[in-house]
Amino acid sequence: MSSFNPSDVDLLTASKEDVLCYYAISENDYNGHMGARISSIFVILFVSTAFTFFPVVAKRMPRWKIPYSVYVFARYFGTGVILATAFVHLLDPAYKRIGPKTCVGVSGYWNEYSWCAAIVLGSVVLIFLLDLAAEVYVEHKYGFHRDESATDAFITRDPSSSIIPAPDEGLVAEKGPAAESAQEESSETASETAERSFRQQIAGFLILEFGIIFHSVIIGLNLGVTGSEFATLYPVLVFHQSFEGLGIGARLSAIPFGRRVWLPYLLCTAYGLTTPISIAIGLGLRHAYNPGSKTSLIVQGVFNAVSAGVLIYSALVELLARDFIFDPCRTRQRSKLLYMVACTLLGAGVMALIGKWA
Repeated sequence: MSSFNPSDVDLLTASKEDVLCYYAISENDYNGHMGARISSIFVILFVSTAFTFFPVVAKRMPRWKIPYSVYVFARYFGTGVILATAFVHLLDPAYKRIGPKTCVGVSGYWNEYSWCAAIVLGSVVLIFLLDLAAEVYVEHKYGFHRDESATDAFITRDPSSSIIPAPDEGLVAEKGPAAESAQEESSETASETAERSFRQQIAGFLILEFGIIFHSVIIGLNLGVTGSEFATLYPVLVFHQSFEGLGIGARLSAIPFGRRVWLPYLLCTAYGLTTPISIAIGLGLRHAYNPGSKTSLIVQGVFNAVSAGVLIYSALVELLARDFIFDPCRTRQRSKLLYMVACTLLGAGVMALIGKWA
């Protein structure tokens, strides 16, 4: 880079790395406006926390008499938000920072393989293995296993069939002393059912929140030190964090926590605090941290790729597939199903549009 002269470029001798890095790498462009930046800490803290808490608190406060359609909207709008976040706000920025046609992507070892795609793939596979392990553990813990004949029937069944399996089809009790004892003590109690449901759902949710929090750290740091883009980025991130929070809160409200009444509030608070704390850290490092340096581009690209893999798996498998394709309790009312799909598409569309600015 030291021998590269941008005012006198010879395309026969200049390297691709020199040219791309000249345009990609920048200096710290912090330009003041400390008051507005400090206000962003509290504004984003309020909106992200409020939107995350709303579905959780509303479900526990029946006297609020919030229409069920509002809850459905929040749940499936949030699904669309998370889906768009995975592709527009994470996967695309990852490729822009460490992809094959970037400064990082043509430098050193990064030039020898499509590392961005590999990181996303590795993230997806890792989350799949963790999710599978959690499912197997819960099935073993509560004495249930998958019915092989049910799996075969699903694979070979007539696609035109409109029969929807019963909610517990595909799960049968294991044979043996434990199962026989359970049968003698009648069916499992409501508390046991809730506990099993909690253990099945909490792992997937924690994976989802982990991916979103990773992303929130990066955007918080960048908001604290960005230059002329701050005026545009600030209001956009207010909506961004609000919609993501709504999606997290809606998913969280569907999990039966039982006696763990404190846990959903702790998880809501964790999301609400992440971006404001990151903004504060960015302000503290406003003269030292340079988001346009090569090292920062690598860190941001890797984090975005990891988070993209997490949210792609969560959005497609944990949310869309389980809610619409494989849920035996899915509504048969076409009008309600259409409303659910419309909410999902609206959430994805709005979040994709926000990706034009952030």
